[in-house]
Amino acid sequence: MLRFPNAKINIGLNIVEKRSDGFHNIETIFYPIPLTDGLEIADSNKETIYNFSSSGIPIKIDDKDNIVCKAFDLLYRKCNIPSTNIHLHKNIPFGAGLGGGSSDAAFMIKMLNEKYKLELSFDEMKNLAGQLGSDCPFFIANKPVFAEGKGDIFSEIHIDLSGYYILLVKPNIHISTPEAYSRVAPSQPNKSLKELITEPIQNWKNLIFNDFENSIFPNHPKLGNIKNDLYNMGAVYASMSGSGSSLFGIFKDEPECPEIWSECFCWKSRL
Repeated sequence: MLRFPNAKINIGLNIVEKRSDGFHNIETIFYPIPLTDGLEIADSNKETIYNFSSSGIPIKIDDKDNIVCKAFDLLYRKCNIPSTNIHLHKNIPFGAGLGGGSSDAAFMIKMLNEKYKLELSFDEMKNLAGQLGSDCPFFIANKPVFAEGKGDIFSEIHIDLSGYYILLVKPNIHISTPEAYSRVAPSQPNKSLKELITEPIQNWKNLIFNDFENSIFPNHPKLGNIKNDLYNMGAVYASMSGSGSSLFGIFKDEPECPEIWSECFCWKSRL
């Protein structure tokens, strides 16, 4: 069984307040995009619980720490599924704010449910995915949502970017979670993203923002420059996704990846 776990972008991200447990409440829009990994599972005749292999972008952690294997372990403990061969072809960049790992884990849950006829309900799969990460449950339904709380409380929204193009740029910059939150000043927005997202897309530039940009751009001016370049190229909307370090522009016409980004991961597609 072969599936293609896809990435997501954040359209707007407001840091609303710091919680008593040390986390932050946010509000954001998750929107799926067609940048994908490849995930394959097959029967195994080995005695091990699973056999994991990977290709594409190198994965520099032990197999047991990979979120795909954690997802398998979760269902193995719950449903006692048989030994399985797992292969992950990694194409979505790490540390990019694109949810690649979360998507891989959610797709693993859906694939195992289908392959082994576990008959898990949609809500059961969402609850299992939530044990692996705040945004993992999003990829179970894999439709645009308004997310709040820790980014794990979803409500459906109606937003359709089909017909537009997306250009995604991921420079070789790593941003840790502590760094991302270091200069953020939580505050309640005057208007919810739920309202702002209903505005025409050409108005988003002046209405919808990612609060992490205020924290991250001063230390990494290259990211701010890329965002400006996207607008100069004709993007109707541009933003950093999540806590970075990828940036995206949404275009009416198909854009090109400039030579100045030759050292970056650069990807484009029609939405």
